[in-house]
Amino acid sequence: MSARTPARDAGAPPPGAEVAVIGRALPWLLGVGGAIGLLAAAALLVEKIRVLADPDHVPACSVNPVLSCGTVMATPQAEAFGIPNPIIGVAGFAVVTTVGAALLAGARFQRWFWLGLQAGVLFGAVFVHWLIFQSLYRIGALCPYCMVVWAVTIPLFWYVTLHNVRSAHLPVPPWARGPAGVLARNHTVVLTVWALVVIGLAGHAFRDSWAALL
Repeated sequence: MSARTPARDAGAPPPGAEVAVIGRALPWLLGVGGAIGLLAAAALLVEKIRVLADPDHVPACSVNPVLSCGTVMATPQAEAFGIPNPIIGVAGFAVVTTVGAALLAGARFQRWFWLGLQAGVLFGAVFVHWLIFQSLYRIGALCPYCMVVWAVTIPLFWYVTLHNVRSAHLPVPPWARGPAGVLARNHTVVLTVWALVVIGLAGHAFRDSWAALL
C-alpha cells in the first residue's frame, strides 16, 4: 500500500515557484536597482561638489527642514570613512549594475564571486541601517537621495542573500532553503515588513515635524 501524497491547495503555487521567480528577477533587480542607486548616489555627489565649491549653494534635494540634503551633508556622518559617502555609493552601485547586466547577458559566476557580492551587499545593508539610525535619531533630517539608496539597498541585500541560500553558497538549515524553504515562501512578506518598520520609525521620529509642515 503506497503512502498518499498530501493534497495541495489548488490555489497555492507549485513547489519551487517562488524560487523560480526569485531566480528570474535577480538579474533585473541587480541591473535596475543598481542603476537607480547609482543615479541617486551620483546626484548626491554632484550636490556635494557644488556645496564644496559654493558654501551658499542650496541642494535641490533640500525641500524643507525635514527633507534636507544640505543638513545631512554638513554632518560628520556624511563622510563616515573619511570621504563623502556618495563616492562609496557610486562605486558600489556601479559594480551591482555591471553584475546585473552580465547576468542578463547570460554570464554565470562561481561560488566565490557570489560570496564576494554577498559581503558587498551585507556591508551596504549594515551601512544603510547605521545611516538610517543617524538620520532619525542624531541628525534629525532626511536626505531624499539617501532614502532612494536605502530603498534599493535593502532589496538588493535580501534577494542576493536568498539566491545564495537557494544555491547553497551560504550554510543554512534545511528548512530555510530549497523550493519549499520558509525564506523563499515568504520573501515578499519579509521585505514588506522590513519596509514598513523603516517607514514607521521615520514617521515616529519626525511626528512633530510632519505635523508642523501640514
